[in-house]
Amino acid sequence: MEILVLILVVALAAANGANDVPKGVATLAGAGVTKIRTAIMWGTVTTALGCLVSLSLASKMTALFSRGIVSAAPSAAFAAAVLIGTVSWVTLATVLKLPVSTTHALVGSLLGAGSLFAADAVQWNGLLAKVVQPLLLSILVAYAVSAVLGVVTRRIVARSARRRAAAEPPPAGLSATLTATATAPVDVEPTRAQKAIGIGHWITSGLASFARGLNDAPKIVAIGSFAMIGGMTTTTLLLAVTVAMALGGLVAGSRIADRLAYSVIKIPHVEGFTANLTTASLVGLGATLGLPMSTTQVSAGAISGIAADDPSRLNKKTVRDLLIAWLCTPPVGAAVAAGAYLLLA
Repeated sequence: MEILVLILVVALAAANGANDVPKGVATLAGAGVTKIRTAIMWGTVTTALGCLVSLSLASKMTALFSRGIVSAAPSAAFAAAVLIGTVSWVTLATVLKLPVSTTHALVGSLLGAGSLFAADAVQWNGLLAKVVQPLLLSILVAYAVSAVLGVVTRRIVARSARRRAAAEPPPAGLSATLTATATAPVDVEPTRAQKAIGIGHWITSGLASFARGLNDAPKIVAIGSFAMIGGMTTTTLLLAVTVAMALGGLVAGSRIADRLAYSVIKIPHVEGFTANLTTASLVGLGATLGLPMSTTQVSAGAISGIAADDPSRLNKKTVRDLLIAWLCTPPVGAAVAAGAYLLLA
């Protein structure tokens, strides 16, 4: 049974990589900064770095998913059931091009299998404060922060562009054309601003992916840590999770990247930068404080916040699909995990 658990841990890491690696770097492709494949590679490298330091910087997250939701010492059947419930849903969602939360799926699976395995050990009282509130508040905070940053940066860029246009008057033959279009939105940044924002966009997307690795790796390691075989250590297990996550992102990450980059909203360069900055800050903070934020919902909230002053920019069908998938994640994970536990116990 321990071997099965180890296989399932690796499978979950790969599924998580396929569904989650693109979330920090999708704005690079959506804003036309680079191709999806290049963005995925950048996200994979920075995610791996976050995974490798996660046990040191995110020990509270490991503790939460080890004993903070179901306090009883886990059995092999319980761990396998939790992993089956989570892997099944995350894999299906990836096939359907739906960015979902591995955190939500894990929590649902822990509760579903835990209710059968050790009902008295399920920490229902602390669930609201430790899990539910951080997950929900992170979406709202991400949306609000991204909206404010988006408005501020757009105004700064527009002001800089107008100053540059005033300092470099056009040839006389173009004056009439410019007068006719004077009221049109200014979308072109000054050269220096373009370079600065371009570098910043790469950095913030890398930081968002780093924070995601910091946030997700401890959860997966926590579920499978007791089933280490053949003299494995927690560090060895973390390395296996990191490699599997990287391979999952490289092999199948383009499905989710395509959905987030092009289907939610058209992402201008500046706004992609601010969305990534928001995601990196919140997810990184949550990982170090032991608050299980969903990278999926934080990044989606940040990307949606771009359109706070003009909601018509959002693709309503895509937003609806994402909301349905998010609502289905915990109960589906719980149901599959409970069924798996009944078969394995």
